[in-house]
Amino acid sequence: MKRNFVIGTVLATVIIFTVLGISLYPVFGQESFTIARMVVAEGVEDREPVGVSETFPASTERVYCFLEATNIADDTEVTFVWYLEEEEVHTFNLPLKHGPRWRTFAYKNLREQTGNWRVELKDSDGNTVESVTFTVE
Repeated sequence: MKRNFVIGTVLATVIIFTVLGISLYPVFGQESFTIARMVVAEGVEDREPVGVSETFPASTERVYCFLEATNIADDTEVTFVWYLEEEEVHTFNLPLKHGPRWRTFAYKNLREQTGNWRVELKDSDGNTVESVTFTVE
C-alpha cells in the first residue's frame, strides 16, 4: 500500500511538472533546457531566422546562428563557439532566461573566409549540447 502511494505521488508530480513546463533537472539530472531549433541563416527578422541554409556564397558578410530553447529550468548562459576547418575562431556568450521558451542568436562576420564551418552550443558547464554545420563557398 505504501509503495503504491509513493509511486502514485512521484507519477503525479512528473505529470504536473510536465503540464506546467517545469524542468525536472534537479530531480532526475536531465538538461536544464531543451533545444527546439538551432539553425544558421542569412539574418534574423522579427525574432525568426531568414535565409536558412547549409551553404552560403563567399560574398555573404555575416552568418547568424539562431537558437530556440524551451523548458528552461533556471536563468543560465550558453556559449556559441564558431569553428572554421576545426579551428576555433570565435566565441560568444548569451543568456537564456527561465521560462517555457527563449529565442536568441549570435553572428559571425565572415570576411570572405571560405570553407567548412561549425557552430557548437555549450551549456554553462561547457558541455556541447548541439552543433550545426555549414559551408561558405
